This record gives sequence, C-alpha cells and structure tokens, in this order.
Amino acid sequence: MKVGISVGVDVTKIDKARLVQGKYLNLTTFVDLQNKDKYDNNGFVKQSGEKGEDLPILGNSRVFWQGQSQKRQAPEPVVEDFADDIPF
Repeated sequence: MKVGISVGVDVTKIDKARLVQGKYLNLTTFVDLQNKDKYDNNGFVKQSGEKGEDLPILGNSRVFWQGQSQKRQAPEPVVEDFADDIPF
C-alpha cells in the first residue's frame, strides 16, 4: 500500500545542534493509519535521535492519500516457432 503523508513542523522547536552538517534535519514520524486525533492528524513528528532519547514533538503528520500499489508485471515473452522458415 502507498500512503501520502503531509508533515507540519514548528521550526522554533528544532534543536539546531542536531542538524547534520549544519543544514540537514532528520525527522521521524509515527503514523496510525486507523486512528486520527481531534485535529484530524494521524501521528506526530520528532527530530530523529538515539533510541530512548526523549525529544520534543515538533509537529503533526496527516495521511492525505492512501492507495493500493500497482504491481508491475513483466510482459509475457513472445515465443515464435521459426523452424519451418529456416532454409537449412
């Protein structure tokens, strides 16, 4: 299944010391596809950290699209019998 998720972040809560190379922000979002909060959000966003670290919630995540992924199938190979057309 494919899911489209929008993310809102309060940039004033970002710990700038955790920026990678001073400009990249790694985020983690937790999403519950079955439930929404009272603001229609499916989850929340935190700055990524080590396991067990208690980092502040920076914002929310909301599923705005869900769909089934299409499995691409390779076309069937074309098998032709040329035995009758070969002159030797």
